[in-house]
Amino acid sequence: MLAPLTHAQILAHPGLAASVGDPVAAACARMRGAGQWHPRQSLGRRFATGCIALEVTQRCNLDCSLCYLSDSAEAIHDIPLAELLRRIASIRAELGPHTEVQVTGGDPTLRDRTELVAVVRAIAAAGMRPSLFTNGIRATHDLLAELAAAGLQDVAFHVDLTQERVGYPTEAALNALRREYIDRARGLPLAVVFNTTVFDGNITELPMLASFFREHAAAVNLVSFQLQAATGRGTLGSRATPINKDSVAAALAAGLGTKLRFDNLAVGHADCNRYGLALIASGQVHDLLDDPAVVAAILEAMGTAPFDRARPARRARQLIARVLARPRLAMRILPWAAAKLWAMRRDLAAARFRADKLTFFIHDFMDAAALEPDRIAACSFLVATADGPMSMCLHNAKRDQMLLRPLPAAKGWWDPLTGETRAEPLQPAPPLLTRKTAKGRRRIEINHRMGR
Repeated sequence: MLAPLTHAQILAHPGLAASVGDPVAAACARMRGAGQWHPRQSLGRRFATGCIALEVTQRCNLDCSLCYLSDSAEAIHDIPLAELLRRIASIRAELGPHTEVQVTGGDPTLRDRTELVAVVRAIAAAGMRPSLFTNGIRATHDLLAELAAAGLQDVAFHVDLTQERVGYPTEAALNALRREYIDRARGLPLAVVFNTTVFDGNITELPMLASFFREHAAAVNLVSFQLQAATGRGTLGSRATPINKDSVAAALAAGLGTKLRFDNLAVGHADCNRYGLALIASGQVHDLLDDPAVVAAILEAMGTAPFDRARPARRARQLIARVLARPRLAMRILPWAAAKLWAMRRDLAAARFRADKLTFFIHDFMDAAALEPDRIAACSFLVATADGPMSMCLHNAKRDQMLLRPLPAAKGWWDPLTGETRAEPLQPAPPLLTRKTAKGRRRIEINHRMGR
């Protein structure tokens, strides 16, 4: 492990170098440089990145105890639509087609609805995959239907105890809200994702959550568990020692009744991510990543071809066709597949030969004051900035520096604190926060000064 970056190095770090030529080849070079290249590495072989966040607003209608937004977030105006469209074009040029673009914030549903639809439509028109990342409060069925018609492919609901929603004292209680959100997306051509921040307050409920998602695998495509980190305006800070990728994987295994191999498929840096894939039939969980040689062969067979994530049967047919077209790989994969089906035969028969795929993702964010340069270089979770793609952990560590900068506009420079265009690119001072614009630690400080 390399020494963490100093504060000065963090502020001066430019993000990713602009890719020249093939974005996937550029990602391969990044993985090699960070010591993360091997036959089961998907970045640089299948993808140029795991995903990239396009933040369409800094405003949010919750005040999470582990919020990654900066102190100034609520005082920052929404980036002009023209700049968002420019960033979408930049993402396409830097990372290539089929890139997953997470339309996020803040909460993106607070953005003007017409503009939100325009953003999704522009991402889809560029041949990329738009996803909506939201806490769900304003993500009505009607809005999701309009966004799906514009090209939205995924909706990811963030639901967990760090949001401190009134009336939901436990993760088990929040399952009622998760069911409601599943119903909102029902009948739409959308893959449904759930994000959970893992911290001291819910680590013991992870087995229950794993069981819940197993029971709803027919409706839920992917579940992501993001480990607590000391970054942003949240109040909780660093995690306790027992919360790590291995302890989260063990908790999920307890709820699933099966231990998944989270280390056979790599997505970026091994210290950042764990990826598991399960097939569920008659309530029983079967690991699809149990053989590392098969994982490598499937990755080779898949290449960079896009697959339809919202339609599992179609995706399976696409994969089978690509395997059969490659006899050498088929000879390695088909015996494993036959053995897997034989092991599942009773569960498949009991389920009338229906099985559901459920993906598990564990993401270990770095603390803002402990960024490791090799993990930044091999990052799979990027954010679109005015200067191009940047590691999300790096962006979180210097958010105000990035977001308070004036942006070039058609006539002058756009000021993020006034929403107006100026003739000169004057760097605004950090805003004077009030109880209305302060959240997280700053709101607590202001309330304390006011005796509340």
